[in-house]
Amino acid sequence: EGGQAPFADAANRQKVPVPLSPTQTVIAPLQVRRLGVVPYGEGLALQQELVAARKAGHIPGQLLLLEHPPVITLGAKVRNDRSHVLASEQMLDEAGVALFEAGRGGDVTYHGPGQLVGYPIIDLRPDRCDIHRYVRDLEEVMIGTAAAFGVQAGRVQGLTGAWVGRDKLAAIGVRISRWITSHGFAFNVATDLSHFSLIVPCGIQDRGVTSLGRLLGRPPAMSSVEDAAIAAFAATFGRHPSEVSASTGHAARP
Repeated sequence: EGGQAPFADAANRQKVPVPLSPTQTVIAPLQVRRLGVVPYGEGLALQQELVAARKAGHIPGQLLLLEHPPVITLGAKVRNDRSHVLASEQMLDEAGVALFEAGRGGDVTYHGPGQLVGYPIIDLRPDRCDIHRYVRDLEEVMIGTAAAFGVQAGRVQGLTGAWVGRDKLAAIGVRISRWITSHGFAFNVATDLSHFSLIVPCGIQDRGVTSLGRLLGRPPAMSSVEDAAIAAFAATFGRHPSEVSASTGHAARP
């Protein structure tokens, strides 16, 4: 998300680029969209549209914040293997839970109301072209979001996500194309944790899941968790956030 050096008018009114000093930093913009509840298929389509627009340079970086109706998503790791989906199709239908191939990395996970989903669509060039670093940075965002509510989350060696003890508070699954990111994180706020019993979350057999609501005794307002996630993301990635229309139908235009 490289920025352009500022321009100054010379005496002859020609615009001449002013080089940045070694101590100056250009903070890239980040457009934040709070979308509310979005069906999973619509969320995928919006991501694809915005990724294409970001690749073309038509929009700055984006952070989509939303919730999904109940859905189980399959990552590339288990595209042809449903063994980590424990429920039958009939059980999923009866529970009102959809099933989608997500087109992201990782295993199987669950999304549903009360879970804050974040889809960053940013360009990792020129200085963040490292997939592992990107995942660690997303973990830092989740850890910072939890800390805003007095919850000490952390990492687990060899696993991804943000954890409190042996329970996962936030999951991460990403896609990167020409260093443009999509998909992202899922942070449990007031999620119906019983729905995780329909799957082996992220393919991990011996650990559990938790939520802010469970840890705090009552869930904070989703808007306050969104605020915390925006602040943590901006701090971790060095972005200047501004909110734009929550329209899910069209990508922002230049």
